[in-house]
Amino acid sequence: MTDSTVGYYLIKALVGRQNMPGSPELHLTLGVDASSGQANGSAEITQALPPPYGSTHIPHVTGTVRHLGFGPDLRVVAVKGQYVVSVPPPAIGSYLANFSATLVLKADGSGEGSFSYGDTTITDCTVTNEG
Repeated sequence: MTDSTVGYYLIKALVGRQNMPGSPELHLTLGVDASSGQANGSAEITQALPPPYGSTHIPHVTGTVRHLGFGPDLRVVAVKGQYVVSVPPPAIGSYLANFSATLVLKADGSGEGSFSYGDTTITDCTVTNEG
């Protein structure tokens, strides 16, 4: 993450609970327009589950990145999106489920956050900069 107010920068973050083996992890990749704070990208939620349940891909997420304006250079990232859930047999069909994430990032890209997908909410997460 960069401190530039002009241009375009990339946020790559890993969001998850530390010391909680098997809990879901969010891999977030966002491109951010530095002047407007508009963010677009994709996300993937991974968890140690047998196939096909171990990975949830959210192909398009949108949101904003805003500076808090006090203290160290803190930024709030708020994104949302939707993904397709296929109903396992014997039922037939698919539906759209909602995804959202809120992160508070320091200048180095680390921080804290939470995310939700479907009926699941994961809180008290640590954010690690993967960029």
